[in-house]
Amino acid sequence: MYNYIAPYPGTGERTDNNVYNIVKVETLTDSIYLMDVVAPRVAKTCLPGQFVIVRGSEDGERIPLTICDYSREEGTVTIVFQVVGAATEMMKALKVGDSFTDVVGPLGCPSELVNEDIDALKKKKILFVAGGVGAAPVYPQVKWLHENGVGADVIIGGRSRDLIILEEPMKAAAGNLYVTTDDGSYGSKGVVTDEIRKLVDNGNTYDVCIAIGPMIMMKFVCRLTKELGIPTVVSLNPIMVDGTGMCGACRVTVGDEVKFACVDGPEFDGHKVDFDEAIKRQQIYKTAEGRAYLAAKEGATHHGGCGNCGGDK
Repeated sequence: MYNYIAPYPGTGERTDNNVYNIVKVETLTDSIYLMDVVAPRVAKTCLPGQFVIVRGSEDGERIPLTICDYSREEGTVTIVFQVVGAATEMMKALKVGDSFTDVVGPLGCPSELVNEDIDALKKKKILFVAGGVGAAPVYPQVKWLHENGVGADVIIGGRSRDLIILEEPMKAAAGNLYVTTDDGSYGSKGVVTDEIRKLVDNGNTYDVCIAIGPMIMMKFVCRLTKELGIPTVVSLNPIMVDGTGMCGACRVTVGDEVKFACVDGPEFDGHKVDFDEAIKRQQIYKTAEGRAYLAAKEGATHHGGCGNCGGDK
């Protein structure tokens, strides 16, 4: 008998058998974990760039997580998460054979790359920039391109060597892989923007850059790529909380429009995103007082009421 969880806007699934069972657990760093989870209906339809919402227990917090990988044959999806609070602290204790209470998805819009003509993509020079856990949503896009005969350059950056994740699978899928660490403990010493400038100074030209990572990283990548004339796409999954467009956490200004990362994105034109506003909202949203302030200030547009993003439906 199904206990169906009504999702928005993807599909949920739940059975009394092995759905949501965890079949693989891997510790990537001291605080970052990878899990393969049985979710056949999600695995059947998901595409690179989309995400799921998971709950570890009946009274657990809803956590939106990018689909890092998937196997349609095995009916599994791969999630990667960093321990940042009570819910993820609980999740890290889960073992093979344990299960999640809910997995809802696939949610969000797929990467724009999957809708492009493959022959046209093969003529493009694509650069991916991944910061920290941002390597998780970058990897499925790089893998999808590789499976379709399209190469891409990839930069993975982290504060130190122990925060570099998914290096080996990324290396297998990327045309060229460059690793940077802030402290120089591995790869090139410096931040990802240093590596971008180095590649361009060495004669590389790029038709598009896809940058995913901490908001401050994406802000400075976009500042540089705008200067270099490289169109840039960013994924704003770091600011998502509820995942349905109703909590208002991922409200962002893109150009002159109000958007919500979870229902309109998570990918947007990075040169149009108001990063300063989004970063400030992140800080304010962390407190109950701050959430009340934002709701009063933003009125009907706080949680999708603008009527443009779909968050009010």
